[in-house]
Amino acid sequence: MARVETRDGIGLYAEAHGDGVPVVLSCGLCTTSENWRPNVAPLVAAGLRVVLWDYRGHGRSDAPDDAAAYSLAHVVDDLARVLEWAAPAEEAVVGGLSFGGLASLHLALTRPELVRALLLIDTGPGFKNPKAQARWQAMVERTASLAETKGMRAFVDSKASATAIGQYPERPAQRAAADAIAAQVPHGIAHFARHIAGPADPVIDELKQIDFPSLVLVGERDEGYLAAAEVMQSRLPHATRVTIPSAGHLVNLDEPAAFEAAVIDFVRGLTG
Repeated sequence: MARVETRDGIGLYAEAHGDGVPVVLSCGLCTTSENWRPNVAPLVAAGLRVVLWDYRGHGRSDAPDDAAAYSLAHVVDDLARVLEWAAPAEEAVVGGLSFGGLASLHLALTRPELVRALLLIDTGPGFKNPKAQARWQAMVERTASLAETKGMRAFVDSKASATAIGQYPERPAQRAAADAIAAQVPHGIAHFARHIAGPADPVIDELKQIDFPSLVLVGERDEGYLAAAEVMQSRLPHATRVTIPSAGHLVNLDEPAAFEAAVIDFVRGLTG
């Protein structure tokens, strides 16, 4: 475990496990690094170095009060600093779920020297259509308002739980993930939602520039992201798509063995 300091002096929680090819995993909005916990040991046993971290405003990272401390540029630079801490002078497999995938795409476009490959999990390239973007921002605002007015336990106990801890909330790993989400400070989540995740710039027109091997993973039941997975598969120059049967938005928690097998096969393919 480590505290990684950002350019503006904020402390980020990060941890690294194992040796071998570094694989950094970024979370979806409102969730924490605990969402990846059940996947760490199997990936490490397969010879990967697994890097987890919490965004600013999330998990065990600092949550500044000032809304000006929250921007997509901050997040991309934060991710770069975590990579430089965990894998200095190495290219990494940069991966993320939902917003974490979009952040990974932005890193690949702005700091390509840090990237070996991309792992894009139940995510999309953002919304170019103004109406779709407006719907997304309205949903994000509802999340921010719920966090502020009722707290993070109310969020994780709401119908949003399917996109926060998956289809099986009774499992021990999902309960641990839910407890970590509930422990977060609401203002950090609200600022992140309103100033980063909601207005995040789309990259759909830039996908053809991303010249890295890319694994596009999507849950069979994640209807909101099946079309996005098709778009990324068709536009990324070196993309492979894997659909995980029976999984929803949280593929790594719904069907961990299938998720881990897909990631391990992909990373091993990079090294021949």
